[in-house]
Amino acid sequence: MGNGVVPSAGTSAPDPEPSEEVRAAVAQAHRREWALVLAATVRVARDIDLSEECVQDAYVAALAAWTRTGVPDNPAAWLTTSARRKALDALRRGKTLRAKLPLLIEPAGDPQPPAEGADVIEDDRLRLVFTCCHPALSREAQVALGLRLICGLTTAEIAAAFLVPEATMAARVTRAKKKISAARIAYRVPRPGELPERLDAVLTVIHLLFTTGHTAPAGASLVRVELVERAIELARMMATLMPDEPEVRGLLALMILNDARRATRTDEEGRILLLSEQDRSRWDRAAIAEGAALAQEAMRGIARGRFGIQAAIAAVHAQAASYEQTDWRLLLGLYDQLVRAWPSPVVELNRAVAVAMLDGPEAGLADIARLEADDKLGSYRYLPSAKADLLRRAGRYADAAASYEAAIRLTQNEAERSFLTARLAEMRSQAGSA
Repeated sequence: MGNGVVPSAGTSAPDPEPSEEVRAAVAQAHRREWALVLAATVRVARDIDLSEECVQDAYVAALAAWTRTGVPDNPAAWLTTSARRKALDALRRGKTLRAKLPLLIEPAGDPQPPAEGADVIEDDRLRLVFTCCHPALSREAQVALGLRLICGLTTAEIAAAFLVPEATMAARVTRAKKKISAARIAYRVPRPGELPERLDAVLTVIHLLFTTGHTAPAGASLVRVELVERAIELARMMATLMPDEPEVRGLLALMILNDARRATRTDEEGRILLLSEQDRSRWDRAAIAEGAALAQEAMRGIARGRFGIQAAIAAVHAQAASYEQTDWRLLLGLYDQLVRAWPSPVVELNRAVAVAMLDGPEAGLADIARLEADDKLGSYRYLPSAKADLLRRAGRYADAAASYEAAIRLTQNEAERSFLTARLAEMRSQAGSA
């Protein structure tokens, strides 16, 4: 292991080819530390574009430096030091230090009291989330920018999450970053009076961070653990910042309950296991107890929010003794509440599955047909996969095979593709023998 010292610039010796160990260490640091390094660099540079460029340069520099000196004991500290030095050097070279520093900070002559909880909440990533979610930005821009800066997702991955073309998303992210600079949006956790107007956007970003980790949109692994843990950590910070907000508790409950099943979602070979196949004795019971209690708190009162209702749905699944004993009627009632609180075709698709569990697969397929006619979920990979499963259950194997083929075309995660491919082969076999 290296000593963690960032080497000075100016060496003329050719860089050796990075070893697989170094490449793997840099890749892991990118997955785990991107948001932390970027947020710490923004604090110094006060410019998001410059900070992002310097962080990218720091990761490139790490390939050569770690090959020479070894992987440091604390990769995040090495990368942060490197990125911040690059940012300060760029500001000095451009003689823009005085021009840049006033951006994103409070005016020097107008001191402001610290945000409530600022002595407790010192994580730069949370500051960055709130910066991305400033009300001066559109909701779509807030969430897209959060996914880019906090998750380190590519523009293509974000575009897929929003079901829009990559060029559209690239333009949206660029406009959002320019507006942050032009509007001099502060890089800080807002004061108490400013929190409510940003709350839903912040929770949405954290939730998307979690879902991106819970089921990775691409790659070999089903789960990106570092994103899941980062999202839960941010939600816990939000709960400290806003302890009486039901939707914060709802989001935290939702993520804890879903993550409690992590160890059972795939088998030893990485094959996806459906909820009905998972070994419930291996679920994290302490996490389920914590999540269920938080969900119950979030559902108190008449005005129930979308995260609280989703947490209640997750609690029903987590607390059922077996898949067969799941209370689908209660779940359908909760989905009805969720459709009213958060009208969304994705919610309606999940509701259709609950309908199928109560009234049979053909009833669920009728609801899915209405969603297909609307075409809002045309590129959403779970629509054809849900349809395929209901067709399979209905014994319509040839139709199920066609839907599995459609789902495979939309799926980039290798674990999901493997699962769908196996199901496709099964349906073709069943159709051939029928």
